[in-house]
Amino acid sequence: MRYLKISLLLGAIACAVALALYETGVYERADRALWELLGGVTSLPGKQLWYQYALVVFVGFAVTWTTVDIPRLSLKSLVAVGALLNVISATWVLNFYYLFFSPFPLISVVVLAFVFGLAYARSEAGRRKAKLRLLFGDRLSRRTFYQLVNDREKLEFTGQLREASVLVCEVFNHEELMDALPVEDYVAMTNLFLHSASEFLVERGGYLDECDGESLRVIFGAPLADPEHAVRACEAALELSLRLENLNRECETRWHRTLDHRIGLNSGEVVAAAFGSGRLGTFSVAGETVELARRLCSANLRYGSRLLVGPETLGETESHIEVRPMDLVRGRDERTWVEVYELLGLKNSLSAEEAERRDAFWRAVIFSREERWEDALDHFQLATPADKTDAPLEFHLERVRQMRSGLASGHTWSMARA
Repeated sequence: MRYLKISLLLGAIACAVALALYETGVYERADRALWELLGGVTSLPGKQLWYQYALVVFVGFAVTWTTVDIPRLSLKSLVAVGALLNVISATWVLNFYYLFFSPFPLISVVVLAFVFGLAYARSEAGRRKAKLRLLFGDRLSRRTFYQLVNDREKLEFTGQLREASVLVCEVFNHEELMDALPVEDYVAMTNLFLHSASEFLVERGGYLDECDGESLRVIFGAPLADPEHAVRACEAALELSLRLENLNRECETRWHRTLDHRIGLNSGEVVAAAFGSGRLGTFSVAGETVELARRLCSANLRYGSRLLVGPETLGETESHIEVRPMDLVRGRDERTWVEVYELLGLKNSLSAEEAERRDAFWRAVIFSREERWEDALDHFQLATPADKTDAPLEFHLERVRQMRSGLASGHTWSMARA
């Protein structure tokens, strides 16, 4: 919208100047000289019909828009030169049909529109889109990108603290897949996962911070601030998990293998900035919030879960999601404890039976922390589904049995640091 408005303004000025010169007769001598050069086979040049004005307006706005919007100077110039050549060619061709067409108003508007557009494109405001494209590339949705383009705030990514949610999704059976599949199939399967997951998350408003051969990291709440970042991230994570399950069915059909994908989600304060410089410069985030999201993703392997969230995420989304406690883990300083949770679904999405099992699981975890082993075992049994396996529940059951028998007397309850 920013570039459209300025293009309309500059285009209107260029058209007004070109048409004013035409109306005041500035081009009359040039028209007569051109008429004589072309052989004088048409009637004497005079005022043109309405199409002369329509063409000036159309070409003026078109050249202004392309000059402002196209990032490369060579392409801007190519459009302007192409417009001039077309005007000259049209004059020459129409002369064969005994029609005199004055090219000078169009030539004037092309030159004026190009000069005005180029002057704006080289200003700080005009370079905004190019800077954002260089910094973010295609790692933002089109909608988010143009929100940044149209934002009135100055582009300064020198570093700021921002509340955001970090989603990490990783595949953990790469070695198995590499051993079982030809290289081209392994690459195709991995790229299918990366493309599907990244495209979905970016279109849901996330920023694709990292994407490599094994994992991706997406930020909600940066570079554009979003007070609902945690809710949006949870909704996206739940839908992504379902999409990846569907993707696994496709992988099973095509390659007879599936992806062991896990998701970690954490919210909190991050440092958001443009890190690096030149060709290596990129916008990213840093901080303990990012590190814990990565650790949560890896911790899924230990518990058998698919989607873990941190305490800050739950604090910001408690009225929107259903969770169950998974473990108390040590914080970064090794002196604090952090509660992590398994994300089950959106609020009120559980059936009555599922809610009862969730509540029984929650009470069982509390009993286990109080070392009431029998009560914990009883409630874990109540939480056990009859029609499917529950890997996190089996993990807790086994741990309580070991604790009760004294086989894990040195257990620390903490999550191993990734």
